[in-house]
Amino acid sequence: MQKVVEGINHYIKWLPEEYNSMSEKEISARPLPNKWSKKEILGHLCDSAINNMERFIKIQYEETVYVIQSYNQDQWVMAQNYQGRPLDEIVNLFQTLNQQIVNIVKNIPNEKLSSLCDIGNNQQKTLGWLIQDYFDHMEHHIHNQIITKNDDI
Repeated sequence: MQKVVEGINHYIKWLPEEYNSMSEKEISARPLPNKWSKKEILGHLCDSAINNMERFIKIQYEETVYVIQSYNQDQWVMAQNYQGRPLDEIVNLFQTLNQQIVNIVKNIPNEKLSSLCDIGNNQQKTLGWLIQDYFDHMEHHIHNQIITKNDDI
């Protein structure tokens, strides 16, 4: 989990610099009408942190296998109006939520990392797997959609 913690801490520090190097047009442009802007992608990462924070906590104490509840990502992004909000608000939210994720992950006892959760489709994964998946999801969006200068997002 140390590599995940280090990776999240890296993005907490680095991502604001990356966004501040972009123009408002670049962060607000949607590559297609049904695709998120870079601003909305950052908002989506905040939504992911919100949903996963609860999971990371509950999996540790649930008596039975914790069942992951999915959420409608598009509806969350739309309802929170990330596109219409100032970038600094979204960046601050990303940093705060992920600092809390780091705090949670650092305080999970090792034996709890093997606690199971049901991710759907008759699949059970460990809490450790879910935490790594959270970080991999974050990296996917950052590398493939945020830092790319390609309009084919």
